[in-house]
Amino acid sequence: MEPVQLVIIAISVILTSLFIALGIQFWFILKEVRGSMQRVNKMLDDTGKITGAFGDGVSNMSGLMNGLRAGISLVTSLQKKGEKNE
Repeated sequence: MEPVQLVIIAISVILTSLFIALGIQFWFILKEVRGSMQRVNKMLDDTGKITGAFGDGVSNMSGLMNGLRAGISLVTSLQKKGEKNE
């Protein structure tokens, strides 16, 4: 074999092995990115649950305040009605 052919074969083997190594590293990087995206997705789901629970609490508190306001207005109207009757 001529030296040029040996050099071409050697370069081809070296490049092939480098591409295989890069492909394996790229596979590990994609695997890590997938795991990170799953963790971010879980955090966003948990945040959605927390904000939903907080929103329900605020909504319930608003209902309680409206009920108290209605009760106070009922008591004041009854007091005013009682004062007019006397």
